[in-house]
Amino acid sequence: MSDASDFPNKVEEEVSPEEQEQSEDSSEDEAAGDTEMDFLRSLFSSTLGLGSAEKVLDELTLDGVVRYINSGKCKNIVCMVGAGISTSAGIPDFRSPGTGLYANLQKYNLPYPEAIFQIDYFKKHPEPFFALARELYPGQFKPTICHYFIKMLKDRKLLRRCYTQNIDTLERVAGLEGEDLIEAHGTFYTSHCVSFCCRKEYTLDWMKDKIFSDAIPKCEKCSSLVKPDIVFFGESLPARFFTSVKQDFPRCDLLIIMGTSLQVQPFASLVSRVSKSCPRLLINMEKAGEADPMLGLLGFGGGMDFDSDKAYRDVAHISTCDDGCLALAELLGWKVELEEVVKKEHTRIDSQDKEKSRESRGAAAGASSASVDPKAKAEE
Repeated sequence: MSDASDFPNKVEEEVSPEEQEQSEDSSEDEAAGDTEMDFLRSLFSSTLGLGSAEKVLDELTLDGVVRYINSGKCKNIVCMVGAGISTSAGIPDFRSPGTGLYANLQKYNLPYPEAIFQIDYFKKHPEPFFALARELYPGQFKPTICHYFIKMLKDRKLLRRCYTQNIDTLERVAGLEGEDLIEAHGTFYTSHCVSFCCRKEYTLDWMKDKIFSDAIPKCEKCSSLVKPDIVFFGESLPARFFTSVKQDFPRCDLLIIMGTSLQVQPFASLVSRVSKSCPRLLINMEKAGEADPMLGLLGFGGGMDFDSDKAYRDVAHISTCDDGCLALAELLGWKVELEEVVKKEHTRIDSQDKEKSRESRGAAAGASSASVDPKAKAEE
């Protein structure tokens, strides 16, 4: 995947912040428009019966997926992941009855659960979001087996990209880099002032200090609110999401979907962006993303098909994401290595946390000692 450094240098021209913002907005609109047009082309192609649907898997099971991976024909795996890959780390998902995030927001007195991630509500009432952020803030949790399995795909040069709905940054903690990731719903990794005239950027550590000091983060430059770069309802997805989809999904030769209900658009529609021949593996607690029967009768394909007589490429493994990844790793001969990596990395993270805790206590003790009245010391 190319970036700006791959192209010949051009003469730099001074661009005002207003012009730059208009240019970025225009690029985002164009990317979104191209994506919609590509989706319509795919839809009409399916409706008219155009294109071939080659069967790649010899059977619709994990074993069939593993034989395909081991065949050497699978070199561009795309992962699509949601909150379900982080639940074993102690982070709740959104929609599980009783335990999901939306089922446990009563204490914030919201007009409706989704309001906590609504941009207009946030600008008027930021307190509930930052109270919740304090509970879920990155750095308090360790990556799961599933996160490290994705990292193993990268290490074996099988991973093209990981598209995540999550904002917990655990993919980065597990070792994926920015180039490996499309954080479709944004991230806590950076934050920005919400004022269009300012947009000053802040770091993860800066935001963490504000949140854990019970202060509402305010811009040091203009005093407006500062919000983590996560995508709220009412905001556009990052432009990079749309441009990367156009590059990655046509080249994808195995789509692995884990821990997502596939209910939030446009993320959910990505399952239809791979070629008709591309196998799709779902690892989840329940089946998701299945085609609407009525749309199927009308010839509109794209949804997952696990059980019909026409099923030829979709595999559902119903389990937790960790158990599914362990089962897949065992069949691939990677299980022992995966378990060793998880143990080693969790030990490293625990050690770092203890060191930070010691440094924090030392700094606090030093500050306390420095604040003692010199006269009192002399009297002693």
